[in-house]
Formats: sequence, C-alpha cells, structure tokens
Amino acid sequence: MSESRRELIKIDISQNVDIIKGMDPIKVFKALSNESRLQILQWLKEPEKHFVPHEGVDMKEIGVCVSQVTDKLNMTQSTASQYLFILQRAGLIRTERIGKYTYYKRDEEKISELAAYLNQKL
Repeated sequence: MSESRRELIKIDISQNVDIIKGMDPIKVFKALSNESRLQILQWLKEPEKHFVPHEGVDMKEIGVCVSQVTDKLNMTQSTASQYLFILQRAGLIRTERIGKYTYYKRDEEKISELAAYLNQKL
C-alpha cells in the first residue's frame, strides 16, 4: 500500500473520545456486542414495562436493582452483575446506592452523545 493511501485511512481516536465526552468508543462497542447487555439497555429504557418494582422505588427515576435484572434474564446474579458493571464502565448506565441495594438506570445523556457520535462519524 502506498504511503499516501495509508494516510487516508488513519483515524485519530483522540478526537472520537472527545466527541462522546470521556466514553471510550471501544469499551462502548464491546459492551453493546452482547445480546443480553443490549437487552438490559432496552429494558432500562422503559423499566416499568419490564420489571416488578421494589416497594417505594420509582424505577424510572431511581432504576432497578441487580436482583430484578437477574430474575428477568434468568441467569446468575454474578453474571448479571458483571453485565451491569460492563455497561457502567462503558458509561451507558449509572448507579445509585440506597441502603443495601444498588440501582441501575440508563445514562440518557451519554446515550444521546453516543447516538450523535455515530451519526457524525459512521
């Protein structure tokens, strides 16, 4: 491949990171590459349609806990926790600790930034 041709296909990943404000595109795409993790994000978009609420917890405002996700996915709690951690590390979900429970919800701002990034760059 000629030198000029190689220069045409270079991508500056530092610009990509800035566009989605601290999200690592590789971590995001890896997190989205699993069907169950994608399903979790879809469920969290409208949690009241997909989960039985904890007493006194507004799932839309606070989120859902790992046991709710575990029950819905029909898998072990450790696997569900790992999936939620991967989504959180990618910046797609946020957590809130209340008492002994940790609640998870989508980070809509980050997801919107990701959508804008995809629209601009791909």
